Amino acid sequence: MTEHEQEGQLEPKISPLFFDYPPSKPPGLLPPLVLAYIGDAIFEVAIRQYLIGHANLRPHYLHREATKLVSAGAQAKMLFRWESLLTEEEADIVRRGRNAKSGSVPKNADVMDYRHATALECLVGYLYYSGKMSRLEELIHQGLQPEDNEQPKPE
Repeated sequence: MTEHEQEGQLEPKISPLFFDYPPSKPPGLLPPLVLAYIGDAIFEVAIRQYLIGHANLRPHYLHREATKLVSAGAQAKMLFRWESLLTEEEADIVRRGRNAKSGSVPKNADVMDYRHATALECLVGYLYYSGKMSRLEELIHQGLQPEDNEQPKPE
């Protein structure tokens, strides 16, 4: 029984992670593909929460829109939108992720889009494990804003 459970508290200690399973090494020492592995899941949750915050909650619509936003092409495009916002440290993590050799590329993805998507996921994983959730939320929010030449989609 944890200290919090003994005191009768329902909430565990505040942690920057969703669950209390920290990585085996500090985030900066984790391999880029490991950061991308967790980053993929964290990014997917962010996109799903974003979509559920809109009016159209039909499962088919949610799935279709999520698939569009988490595709390699969409992630690569978002990363390009982030480039001018990144700190030197974040840009270094992106470079590590982009240069990581995953061994395979999905059939439906362009090689360069896939590498940039891996870089985005690597940065997402790094920010998550570094406890920089507000920075992660800021970047994702910026990436989801319509571009100047785009019209917002009706729901």
